[in-house]
Amino acid sequence: MMGAGKTTIGRALARALGREFIDLDLVIEARCGVPISHIFEVEGEEGFRKRETAMLNEYATQNNLVLATGGGAVLAPENRHILKTHGIVIYLRAREDELYRRIAKDRNRPLIQTQNPRARLNELLTLRTPLYNEVAHLTFDTGSMPIAQAVQSLVHLLQTYSHDHCSS
Repeated sequence: MMGAGKTTIGRALARALGREFIDLDLVIEARCGVPISHIFEVEGEEGFRKRETAMLNEYATQNNLVLATGGGAVLAPENRHILKTHGIVIYLRAREDELYRRIAKDRNRPLIQTQNPRARLNELLTLRTPLYNEVAHLTFDTGSMPIAQAVQSLVHLLQTYSHDHCSS
């Protein structure tokens, strides 16, 4: 979900694991040469989602990578299939109040640029939470935890998961 810490925590986690970090939204912006908000204005959400699926297909099969997707990547069934079958998906979860505090003043989030961004955030959470739960191998509550502590906990969580699911 937007504001959950995918980019911030993802970048720090990649560093801790010695892996490359890719933020799918930043890749899309770099390839298109315009911000995502502009893509939404010109192509609508559907156009953006098509680009997102293409980029996800490209990066999902790469190894030794921490990949942060946009919060809406789970909306497309094709994306959910890709996520579930490639790598380990961690759902970074935060309370609605915390998410709102993090994103309320961010003008680069086109989906909440509405008359009532708080209500829109609630709608998005209601729609997306079951989808996040569907694709996630692991769920981690970010809350107001310091980044270093979150990363340390995630490394331990990943080690435990890998040991439990990759042992013969």
